[in-house]
Amino acid sequence: MFHRICSVLLGMSLLSAGVVVADDAALPTEDDYYRITRFEVPEDVVLEASAFQLMPDGRMAVASRRGEIWMIEDPFADEVKAEQFTRFAHGLHEVLSLAEKDGWLYLTQRCDLSRIKDSDGDGLADQFEVVNDGWEISGDYHEYAFGSKFDANGDIWVTLCLTGSFSSKCKYRGWCVRINSEGELIPTCSGIRSPGGVAFNAEGDVFYTDNQGPWNGTCSLKHLIPGKFMGHPGGFAWYDIAEDVMGPRPQEPQSGSRFMTEAKKIPEYEPPVILFPYKKMGQSASGIACDTTGGKFGPFEGQMFVADQTFSTVMRCSLEKVQGHYQGACFPFREGFGSGSLGVEMTPQGAMFVGGTNRGWGSRGNKPFAVERLDWTGKVPFEIHSMHARPDGFELVFTQPVDAETAGNVESYTLETYTYIFQASYGSPEVDHTTPTIESATVSEDGLRVRLKVDGLQEGHVHELHSAGVRSADGLPLLHKEAYYTLNYIPTGEVAAAE
Repeated sequence: MFHRICSVLLGMSLLSAGVVVADDAALPTEDDYYRITRFEVPEDVVLEASAFQLMPDGRMAVASRRGEIWMIEDPFADEVKAEQFTRFAHGLHEVLSLAEKDGWLYLTQRCDLSRIKDSDGDGLADQFEVVNDGWEISGDYHEYAFGSKFDANGDIWVTLCLTGSFSSKCKYRGWCVRINSEGELIPTCSGIRSPGGVAFNAEGDVFYTDNQGPWNGTCSLKHLIPGKFMGHPGGFAWYDIAEDVMGPRPQEPQSGSRFMTEAKKIPEYEPPVILFPYKKMGQSASGIACDTTGGKFGPFEGQMFVADQTFSTVMRCSLEKVQGHYQGACFPFREGFGSGSLGVEMTPQGAMFVGGTNRGWGSRGNKPFAVERLDWTGKVPFEIHSMHARPDGFELVFTQPVDAETAGNVESYTLETYTYIFQASYGSPEVDHTTPTIESATVSEDGLRVRLKVDGLQEGHVHELHSAGVRSADGLPLLHKEAYYTLNYIPTGEVAAAE
């Protein structure tokens, strides 16, 4: 309500100043820029789409939580009909990730990493091999396993959900492990609670999503670095069998503290890269994809996209490194998917495939499951492309030139900060609220950047920025006015302008 009142007052002041403000009824929508194609699934098939893999022959493999793999012929067609689906394999155990290599389709399922193959060319898998089953399961519903694609070394990274929210007696639950090309399991990171996806950025670094719960005040994106602790001590028991690789177990964090307070005390702890504000950006972060399409998906080359199962959305993340650590901002991107967004896949053709399910959790998308594709229409939306931390504020980079009068007016922006309690109990409210002062807004000559000078930056806080008054040079408001920057580290000294 506060932001709505501010926006109304700002609009009145802009009108009185003679600035053209576009009519809301005529404004473009997300669908004008990124269009959803909804696939028709075969009748009587429940395809709770959890993962995708584009095959060398052009078919799209799609996994189902129900233990099936389907192949879709011509997945980039304007319409995808039921007859384009063929079941490739079944009888598997909650497949949540797919990867392809040398004619084999690798699948991370609840109990192991396996690979399957069609050796006689009849379109059906007939070879099934277990690559590694070095972790354990108990039958508890919560023991999800998400795997990556292959990294540069030929390894698959697997994030293993705890048996419950708080701890686990099942081997390597609450850990990330790698399975190398010889099929060996390598303990890699501890401290995981409930992952929703794992993927690489454009540089090949590995990230996963973790979900709100104990030691996770809200959902987040985290950077997996071998030997690091991701924040939840519920799986510390497995240091007893992994010490030769990982070293001794880290100090346990103090419940009731703050993320960055503990990061300064515990060398092994890597704080969240981006905190997704709860019930603002979503409630259950899931699959991850990175745009490496060379512009075929629009103006966000190199950025990461994260799905949210509850909100049936895909959000956008812009990352940077400050003091050697990743951090950055998240932005709304696309809503309106048919079910709870779970698996996402970016293809070289510039299409994003989104799989959905609402089983067990519910979702804004009212379908029980969905298989969909998101395509760029070729039109560039007016958006904050990226948000960069500076020693005295932030630099905003836009996808289109801004109107200098509105973008240079500090009243076009509102900024507040908050963080979350780092605690053993479930989740956290927003705490430690502050209201920094935006002292100036300086527009670059090309109109693509605005430098915000801010008094009152808060280390370890989400900086929630609303830019309701900013207009493009053509008079359009931003398609999405909100940006949420997780400022774990404040830059020191001079920082080069953002690219």
